[in-house]
Amino acid sequence: MAQMQDCMTIEDQIAALGPWFHNMRIRGVETSPDHFLGDYPAIKWKAFKHIVPDDLEGRSVLDIGCNAGFYAQEMKRRNAGRVVGIDSDPHYLRQAKFAATQNGIDIEYRLMSVYDVAQLREKFDLVLFMGVLYHLRYPLLALDLLYEHVVGEEMLFQCMQRGADAVGPVEEDYNFQEWQVFNRPDYPKLFFVEHRFSNDPTNWFIPNRAGVEAMLRSSGFLIEANPEREVYLVRRGQRPYMNETVPRVGAL
Repeated sequence: MAQMQDCMTIEDQIAALGPWFHNMRIRGVETSPDHFLGDYPAIKWKAFKHIVPDDLEGRSVLDIGCNAGFYAQEMKRRNAGRVVGIDSDPHYLRQAKFAATQNGIDIEYRLMSVYDVAQLREKFDLVLFMGVLYHLRYPLLALDLLYEHVVGEEMLFQCMQRGADAVGPVEEDYNFQEWQVFNRPDYPKLFFVEHRFSNDPTNWFIPNRAGVEAMLRSSGFLIEANPEREVYLVRRGQRPYMNETVPRVGAL
């Protein structure tokens, strides 16, 4: 296999690992130049990269749902110490390992689900949770597990949003007879996708902006910045429901 790869051009090797969702640049060759979102995710990264310190020296980073490793590589380029990328899809991990090797970047990759993060037995200075939440059948469980097990300080979070962009006030409690609040477009909402969205069967829940922010707060995260419509920088805070324990995944 190694001898066969040695005989292949970089273009051939990239094609053999396709299709690519991340448009990476590997030895001058783009992996997905015709991406339907443009130069993705670089085009999105440009809108919020200023909230990540230019120098991450000594900081550990965990990239959850790392795909082909675009963000993990950007963290190493900012001088991060240990960088770990996890993904539940072996296809993406093959791409990530190839891209990192070709670019001479040292990143540790593991085949792992977000629901298994307790197995890492480590808290990271910065956790990246980009474009994963809406692919999960148990999104709040995932956020709770991240808070409990791997987010040591901050998390960079991104989630697709639909519905109203407005965020309205929410009372601490509502009477059982209350109906009207649920009709408000600025009330936290989580839309369930029964079949497919964008021809993707893994798109399960899509929140509005108020829903994203409420879910983050309910899991114990404090929103520090919202530099791009879908992107948040959050920090560990106090969980509002300290008497509730996070259920074991095996109990589902």
